Amino acid sequence: MSTDATPRGAAPIVVDLSAAEFRARLPEVLPIYVAAMRYPRGTEYHRAPMWSEHSARPGWKAVAAALPEEPSTLVAIAYGYCGSPHQWWNQQVRTGMRHAGYPPETIDAVLGDYFELTELHVRPDAQGHRIGEALLRRLLSDRPERTVLLSTPEAPGEDNRAWRLYRRFGFRDVVRHFRFTGDARPFAVLGRDLPLEGP
Repeated sequence: MSTDATPRGAAPIVVDLSAAEFRARLPEVLPIYVAAMRYPRGTEYHRAPMWSEHSARPGWKAVAAALPEEPSTLVAIAYGYCGSPHQWWNQQVRTGMRHAGYPPETIDAVLGDYFELTELHVRPDAQGHRIGEALLRRLLSDRPERTVLLSTPEAPGEDNRAWRLYRRFGFRDVVRHFRFTGDARPFAVLGRDLPLEGP
């Protein structure tokens, strides 16, 4: 899928973004999100205020990546923050877990102390260089939460780069084939304990 000439062994350049840097670079990183998620062009204009608001949430952290031959051009973005009961995503997942038959005590335990991996996207033409893995490790390093949760679109046979990345990192099913309000596609909610283990 990659169309650039970066050697497969070349490590991406991964950087932390402050909230101010993140907001300033939204016009650069939102198109990465739109392309990776295959949303219609123009979706970035609707998401910009939400992403900006997210950057003020407790525990927020963002990381970005560039390829070595173009260090000033971001090709990937990831961010997240501490989950909380008043947040839309938490309420949606709570509903999905309830419909899936989880007892209330299990729902409370799963959603009690977690880092929400809100977004992790690599520009399609830059995929295949382990950039997602580098972002995931950097984003989840030294998190104080007990678990990390995320949602990702369902894929036939779990056969895409995102699914392979999350399974390789030990993410397990929480809810499958769930439809979030405002998106017709089925999503999976996945989670795993923190901290990450291994090199």
